[in-house]
Amino acid sequence: MIYFKFPFDEKLYSTDEKSEQKYVNFHSFDGIRQTSFSGNIIEINPEKFEKNNLTNSFLSKDKNGFVAETKEEYLQQLEKVIQVIKENNLPKIVYSRRKIFTDFNEIDLKESFKNISTSYPNAFRYIFIDGENSWMGAFSEVLGKFNKTTHEFETMSLAGTLPVSENWSEKEIEEQKPVSSYIRNILNNYSENINESETYDHISGNIKHLRTDFKTKINSEDLDKIIHDLHPTPAVCGIPKDFCKENIQQLEKFPRELYAGYIKIETEETIQYFVNLRCAKLYKNSVHLFVGGGITVQSNPEKEWHETELKSEAVLKNLKII
Repeated sequence: MIYFKFPFDEKLYSTDEKSEQKYVNFHSFDGIRQTSFSGNIIEINPEKFEKNNLTNSFLSKDKNGFVAETKEEYLQQLEKVIQVIKENNLPKIVYSRRKIFTDFNEIDLKESFKNISTSYPNAFRYIFIDGENSWMGAFSEVLGKFNKTTHEFETMSLAGTLPVSENWSEKEIEEQKPVSSYIRNILNNYSENINESETYDHISGNIKHLRTDFKTKINSEDLDKIIHDLHPTPAVCGIPKDFCKENIQQLEKFPRELYAGYIKIETEETIQYFVNLRCAKLYKNSVHLFVGGGITVQSNPEKEWHETELKSEAVLKNLKII
């Protein structure tokens, strides 16, 4: 079962399972795995959602035996990441970790989803229960949005992270620039006229990012190719893409699974692609929170650890513990 809300839309949606068409698809970071939900997208009455038996009984037990990185391990590994960046003169690599939360008896899944939906109204918010592959998340980065009628395509460059109250430093500004350049260069392969906004603050709960919007018109047959070219963006991977992706898979302690992959939602009017960042994998006896950050030669490992701790709160603070 799946429930979700679009950005700035408090209507609740699901799939009716009455069709073999798969309009809701979760793609893994490595592009190898996919979790799909059959059926037409339908609006769900909130009262029906309240009566739904969405409980921990549907979750599987965590039998992975994973042990999360300690702070010391993370700091040591980040030094290796920075060394790779220096040796290869890279603009950035995105390094991630899992935070494993086990201090609970049971999670009220319905209340947790309602909490995260309220906390992040500008995000794509979802929860799905699919046996050993159950997830919840909320993030507002759009990998792509395609209007089937006008053929307008939208995407955004989103990078750099700070608490809302802090001022941007050169590190965050320089981190976001190559993301914008990367997107700009890809879109130039498919369109001659690209509208690009000024860079501005994008607020996401207790943190903010630097954001630049891009709009253009494309041929519908180019849509899949553009998404393939864009993913994974430098905001979740690094530059150059293939080299950074290979190093990420060698350096990170755990596979990313659906984290930093993307979610494709197709309706009658649009096809939307959302980056799956502030998310967690759900088990009966644990919650695996996925968090990461863009690492540059200017990165301070201690500060990067603090940033990932802040990001983990996006889901963790919204869990309703019983």
